[in-house]
Amino acid sequence: MSRLDLTKTILRHGVWYGVVTGSGDTAPALRVTCQETPLPDVSISRGPEGQNWSVRIPIPAEAIADGVQTILIADANDGTVLGHISLIAGEALGDDLRAEVDLLRAELDMLKKAFRRHCVETT
Repeated sequence: MSRLDLTKTILRHGVWYGVVTGSGDTAPALRVTCQETPLPDVSISRGPEGQNWSVRIPIPAEAIADGVQTILIADANDGTVLGHISLIAGEALGDDLRAEVDLLRAELDMLKKAFRRHCVETT
């Protein structure tokens, strides 16, 4: 179990930023992967308060594809996953979301009818 704690701060212009605490004066060793491939250009620097570490993870173009892509951020020492970045894109996903919304609407209509019938029967 890792003693590190990772908090996302922002995702902007294709770069994910976060803060790691719990490593003291030693820079944390992180392993950042997408489909089990380590990502390049991950940088870790001392935070402004001196008690934490700033993490900068550029999202590579290869990680942007149809469907859901997940980038894992783990403690390199023990493998504990500290966080993840989920990227969702593509037309196929839009079809999945529309189908899910249609299913939810149908279930909601069914519940509304059942509730109305219950109200009529109990009055």
